[in-house]
Formats: sequence, C-alpha cells, structure tokens
Amino acid sequence: MEFKDLDPLLHNELRLKVMAALDSLDDADFVYLKELTKATSGNLSVQLSNLEEAGYIKIFRSGGGRSSHTICRITDKGTMALQHYQRVLLSYFQQK
Repeated sequence: MEFKDLDPLLHNELRLKVMAALDSLDDADFVYLKELTKATSGNLSVQLSNLEEAGYIKIFRSGGGRSSHTICRITDKGTMALQHYQRVLLSYFQQK
C-alpha cells in the first residue's frame, strides 16, 4: 500500500473551503468568503495571500480604506491543484 502526499497548502481546512468555494463560483468577494468560512478577517487575509502566492488564486483589489473591495478568483493552476488533491485524497480510501 502506498499513500501519495497531499498538497500541504490545500490540506488546511480554511484554504480548502476557500478553494472549493472558488471552484464552484466565477469569483467571490472577501466578505462572502469570510461569512461562508466563518473565518476571522485576519486569518482569511493570511490564507488568501498564501493561496495567491502559490498561484492558486488571483486577488483583485479596488478602492481603498473602508471602501476597499477584494475579489478572489481561482486560477487554472489552482483548479488543477484542487482536482489533483481530490484524486489523491480519494485514493486513500481505495487502497486495498
């Protein structure tokens, strides 16, 4: 029996929730993701930055201060990484 490694970036509950949400949407704003994931603003901001740094999402910011607006969109690389993560995770349960 051999277990492949799971992507450590996606093997985090909050980042996985964000990626799953973005995979099913064209894009989502920060407030929506915060409400959906029940994350704090600070934690969500850090995790979004981690995902963007990896090239899994693209973040678009407009405005400034209290009127700023942040939109997130999954990238092709992010979609491929999420699909690979799903396949590897499923393989854990198909081992004999």
